[in-house]
Amino acid sequence: MAAPQLPSASSHLPIFLAGPTAVGKSAIALALAEKIGGEIITVDSMQVYRGLDIGTAKPTAEERQRVPHHLLDVCELTEAFDAAQFIQRAQQAVEEIQSRGHTPIFCGGTGLYFKAFLDGLGEAPPSDEKLRAELAATPLETLLAELRDRDPAAYEKIDRQNPRRVIRAVAVIRLTGKKFSEQRAEWKISAANEDGELKMEDGKPHVRPSSILPPPSSPIFCFTRPAQDLHRRINGRVDEMFRLGIVDETRELLQRGLAENIFAMQAIGYRQVVEHLRGERDLAATIDLVKSRTRQFAKRQLTWFRRHGNCAWLELQPGESAEDTLTRLT
Repeated sequence: MAAPQLPSASSHLPIFLAGPTAVGKSAIALALAEKIGGEIITVDSMQVYRGLDIGTAKPTAEERQRVPHHLLDVCELTEAFDAAQFIQRAQQAVEEIQSRGHTPIFCGGTGLYFKAFLDGLGEAPPSDEKLRAELAATPLETLLAELRDRDPAAYEKIDRQNPRRVIRAVAVIRLTGKKFSEQRAEWKISAANEDGELKMEDGKPHVRPSSILPPPSSPIFCFTRPAQDLHRRINGRVDEMFRLGIVDETRELLQRGLAENIFAMQAIGYRQVVEHLRGERDLAATIDLVKSRTRQFAKRQLTWFRRHGNCAWLELQPGESAEDTLTRLT
């Protein structure tokens, strides 16, 4: 089967690159941005937090100097961040990037943020901080019981191990009185014309504030690898995290409120290191657990994109460079 093809860079329409952790998408995004004059919008629910650096494999200072990155380090550990905020900030970033005649390249593994940006949030209400705090303090089992009773369809489909999504679903139900599963997203109007090309004005992309999205048919380019290769890369990344000092980083973050942020504590690596620092397991066992949790997370990411994403899939091979991948895509 022929590899999916990237859209024309001359259109300056957003390009979407996704896949599981450690698959190699960041390197591909960097190479693509340098090749076509792009800027990267990070689609990662944990890289938005200042200080979560080593454990989230944030782009290095050198990589950020090579290519501008957006939506990194936009909030403190004491602050909440959700899909609605992602949409708002991502829309602003797209407008700024396109106004410079560059191409926005979305890159990350948070499927919900991709879907929220492309589909919108529909009737879902804005965040209610008081309710969010109340729900965050409620045991997950209690929230799941409420969701099962009030919206069985959502209960069956939701990731029950993800407190962020469970809290959001229950919040929507309480705030609207409607089932979360019945919320309907509406497509936003694209700035592109019928041929899929971005409208130009005086040689520059013309972007209306509320009309910056590509057509609904625009695919997310999803990368995958043979399971053994992906697992090898995950294990290598985890070993590198601990070599770079994630234990010391976590110790510092605890002083800044990491343990009090229920969402940031979901970042794989940090929760397990916090448990290690509390004496629950030794370092070797912690490293093994982080590898196991990361492999499980990668599997969930792939499942999510297969079920919910309009994806064009490309399997990367062991030893394949980012430049080799771009040759296959262009």
